[in-house]
Amino acid sequence: MVVITLQRQKCIGCNYCVELAPAQFQMSKKDGKSVLLRSTDNKGFHTLKSPDHSILEPAEAAAGACPVKIIKVKEV
Repeated sequence: MVVITLQRQKCIGCNYCVELAPAQFQMSKKDGKSVLLRSTDNKGFHTLKSPDHSILEPAEAAAGACPVKIIKVKEV
């Protein structure tokens, strides 16, 4: 299981996550911030739990490139 968490409120809209992991992230046309696709929101923390391990590498690249470090990725 791969777990990706996005702290959306702190997003600065740099677009790195979308460039590196377009299957997991897109930019909101409404506010210009990142959206974690197919995620659930719990008090500002958007979480995606997926059994698909092929998303791990691009998600880790997106987390590493994020200048405000609001993306967390873990494998459980």
